[in-house]
This record gives sequence, structure tokens and C-alpha cells, in this order.
Amino acid sequence: MGSDHYFSASPASPENLRRVRVVLAGREVELTTAGGVFSPDRLDGGTAVLLANTPPSPPGGNLLDLGCGWGPIALSLAMTSPHATVWAVDVNERALDLVRRNAQSLGLDNVNAVTPDDVPDDIAFRTIRSNPPIRVGKSELHGLLERWIPRLDERSDAWLVVQRNLGSDSLQRWLAATLEPGFSVHRAATGRGFRVIRVRRHGTPPTGAITLP
Repeated sequence: MGSDHYFSASPASPENLRRVRVVLAGREVELTTAGGVFSPDRLDGGTAVLLANTPPSPPGGNLLDLGCGWGPIALSLAMTSPHATVWAVDVNERALDLVRRNAQSLGLDNVNAVTPDDVPDDIAFRTIRSNPPIRVGKSELHGLLERWIPRLDERSDAWLVVQRNLGSDSLQRWLAATLEPGFSVHRAATGRGFRVIRVRRHGTPPTGAITLP
């Protein structure tokens, strides 16, 4: 996801609406995409690897698609967990409009497509699924993950897909070194040149607790 996709609130490129057919949650659907968002002509290979290598989403609670684009991850979460609340987060207003349009076309009323600052601060997520914007640069990417991964609920997982030649292994090492005690990080799957990284929050140590190495 390039910087024009994730960090541009209003893309300068023409909207150029188009229709794509994809399989989400085992169902073939036709959705609307547009220029100025990530992978407008097809389901991105990394997103496909993520969807194929993650467990069923939690049946309830708050679920997060970070950097949602036109919405394949968020829509999949909403289809498989109709009683959960899915937060589709992006700074790109065009992408958010597409998610809303696609959710409506699928009859999904449990998707909130919003900018990052519109997510209430007191929400903890039962899962985070993301094809993060690697190409925005290490500093921006690290800041993004440091903001959202600590908002995992206890005994909950974040699943990130990253292309191997764009630094998946170094990102995994950084996450393991940076996250506070109570988190674990490991590679969950590999496919088509992508790694799926699982970050689990086991819990928060009690105040004053001693964490053994």
C-alpha cells in the first residue's frame, strides 16, 4: 500500500469506479473499487494469503481491519462474525466510502468504516487483521503498529501479512523487541512470497509483578 493510498485523505487520481468479483468468506461477491485505493483491480496477493491463513474471526466483540482499502478483510470479518462490530480503519476517505458502499451491497450492518481518530479510545479489539502499508517507510509503519497493537484485548491476536522481500522478518524481530511483556510474536504461515505474522496478547502483568526472562 503506497503512501498515496494509505496516507492521502483525498486521492488526487480520478475515482474511476469499477466492479470486481472476488471470493470472501467462501462466497463469490461483486464489489465496487476505484482508483486511488490499494489494489483496485483485484484481491491483492498478500490479502489473499492473510485470508487463507487466519482462523475464523471471534464471534463477537470489536474486530479491526487496519488499513482497510476497499474492504476485503473487513467485509470477510463482518460476513463470518455477524454479531461482532467490525472497524474498517483508513485515512483514505475514498476507501472508506467504498467499504460503506460494499457493506451495504452485501447487507452487512456491522461495519464501521472510519478514520483512525474516529475509533473510541476505550475500545479493545478481539482481533486485528491487516495488510499494513509497508511502503510508507519504517518510521510511519512502526508508529502505526505501536498505536494499534496494544489495543488488543487479553488473549487476542493480531494477524499481519507482509511480503518477505519488503522486510517481513525484520518487522517480526522489531515487534518482538518492542512490544511490552505479555505479547508474543511468531511467523504463522508463509505463502506466495508473503509471511503471516501472529502477535498474541496473553495478558497484562499485574502492577508490580516481576516478569521473568
